[in-house]
Amino acid sequence: MNSNSARLLLRNLLLHRQNRISLWLHQSNGYSSVSFIRSPETLGSREPRDLYFTISPWKRMLSSASAPEKREEVREISVSDGGKGEIGKRQPEAVTVSSYWGVAPLKATREDGSPWPWNCFMPWDAYKTDLSIDLTKHHVPKTFLDKFAYRTVKILRIPTDIFFRRRYGCRAMMLETVAAVPGMVGGMLLHLKSLRKFQQSGGWIKALLEEAENERMHLMTMVEIVQPKWYERFLVLTVQGVFFNAFFILYLLSPKLAHRIVGYLEEEAIHSYTEFLKDIDSGAIENIPAPAIAIDYWRLPKDATLKDVVIVIRADEAHHRDVNHFASDIHFQGKELREAPAPVGYH
Repeated sequence: MNSNSARLLLRNLLLHRQNRISLWLHQSNGYSSVSFIRSPETLGSREPRDLYFTISPWKRMLSSASAPEKREEVREISVSDGGKGEIGKRQPEAVTVSSYWGVAPLKATREDGSPWPWNCFMPWDAYKTDLSIDLTKHHVPKTFLDKFAYRTVKILRIPTDIFFRRRYGCRAMMLETVAAVPGMVGGMLLHLKSLRKFQQSGGWIKALLEEAENERMHLMTMVEIVQPKWYERFLVLTVQGVFFNAFFILYLLSPKLAHRIVGYLEEEAIHSYTEFLKDIDSGAIENIPAPAIAIDYWRLPKDATLKDVVIVIRADEAHHRDVNHFASDIHFQGKELREAPAPVGYH
């Protein structure tokens, strides 16, 4: 054992004489650094384990000296200063990371100063519907595609009448599930076309996506009123899956036919909501208070009722009717939608 220790000590002394080692010990930021410079004539002659024997005492000494200092350097991260803490303070247990990304929830309020309760839309998304719009307008089918679109919508109405009959709340829920699809499909395909051809859309992407969002809010309102059963939810899932894929293919093949069909669907929606109002007026359907989401979205009075909600939804459908018939007319003239200004914000 003694001979081995002596041999190891002698070997280390010889290695120290063969190499010029410069050690710089920097006491900065609470840690030490060591640099080793080997002589050119001996570079590559030593084995890794020999170098380990040389630096291991320094390594142990430096690590033991700097460890306490490192433990004391705890940076405190606070939300108020944007994550710039001070040395010497302990980090709190709970750290809010949202300020790091700059995505903080907006604190919105109603007009009366009360907190805004919705995350699905903000106060600047709410609006008052133009109720003066003409509900009786109808596009008379003239061309073959017009007649095809009109007959298709009439045929689609037959199973709806059989299944729902006079249950206009459930009918409206199913209608809004379908009506929210065309705007999303059209906006998505126009978005891809704009990227593919490096062309502006003329505002039609935003206009169609606004329509889809508006129809979705109709559905969210109707769900609050109707409370659909499990089989009605399953029916919604099935109809939406079939209609989305069918309309996607149709829009790729003929946008003018797709918009014409949507225009006639909106005319049927106006008719359905008119019948809905008749049943409310006759007492067949109870005129319950309007859901809170509808009051905030359409800026209705606090004492608004179901009838008020149906009236504004029907007016929205009339606006969508005009937009889609207008879009189809643009295509029938041999032009693209981007060549005509889009009716953005048309409510």
